[in-house]
Amino acid sequence: MASCFWHMHNCRFGRVKPATNAEFWHAKRTATRLRDRKNIKKLKKLGWDVLIIWECQTRNPDALKHRLKNFLTQK
Repeated sequence: MASCFWHMHNCRFGRVKPATNAEFWHAKRTATRLRDRKNIKKLKKLGWDVLIIWECQTRNPDALKHRLKNFLTQK
């Protein structure tokens, strides 16, 4: 599960901008997001299917169950 805040998900939790030390946190979170993209690309190149479950998506168990089922039965 990926934290919406730390990985800058495009939801209200991921768009939060810290009021103090904003430049530091923006750089840190941006680096995390870039590392995620790089790692996902590597996994796909190795033949893995990748599903990211965002923290905000765990708030709706029925939708999450549907998403997981679709991912696991896609092939």
